Amino acid sequence: DGEVHMNELKNGNTEMFWNPTSEVRRQRLKRHIVLFEEQMDFESERLWQHVTSAINKGDQHKATQEKFVLEEEQRNAARERRETGTEWKPLLFRHDAGTNEWHYKYEDLRPWDPLNDIAQFEKDGILQTMERHLSTRMSNHKATCINNQITRHKRSAKDCRRRKTSDQPSNHSQNTESSCSTPESVQELSDDDGKYLGFESLCAQCGKEMNHLKEIHSAVLSLQKAQQDIHR
Repeated sequence: DGEVHMNELKNGNTEMFWNPTSEVRRQRLKRHIVLFEEQMDFESERLWQHVTSAINKGDQHKATQEKFVLEEEQRNAARERRETGTEWKPLLFRHDAGTNEWHYKYEDLRPWDPLNDIAQFEKDGILQTMERHLSTRMSNHKATCINNQITRHKRSAKDCRRRKTSDQPSNHSQNTESSCSTPESVQELSDDDGKYLGFESLCAQCGKEMNHLKEIHSAVLSLQKAQQDIHR
């Protein structure tokens, strides 16, 4: 959000490459960070504080020294683990033996969906995305509940028709109106359809998660509005 210049080495001329307006600066996304006093010893801002301070002061020699101190401590810790046979088990990263690279366990590489994704946040080192729609797990669980109820309803209706038919003479069975009926199509059912057909309410887990989602939704209304303003 500051000025950027291009220096031409051949003739020594300097040209303005980027100079953001006040409007551009106002629209930049707000950076959320953990307060320094709340960070643990190995979190980046606290761990590299002396290196950062030296860089900001323009003291490259001091920055290099502080960086060496950190790296030497890491080497000593690794040496001690080897000598004691202690296995190193990272909490947030996994090692790919094929490429000899470390990868973040909870990486989410899918494109950002502005219509569904509300915000991405970190909790206990795990990146999570808050979405507007029901999660896949919630949707699948809800669909399973409804499908189970549809199956029970169809089975009950079939048994009812079978009993009704057995009570009528064979030559009148086609003209007899049964007190039981099944819907012509049960492939697309809304919650209201389920109530109309006499389905029981969703299970306790569904109800609990629905209430939880409502609380989340009300808590992020202001965030949604701010995001919409940014998109505009």
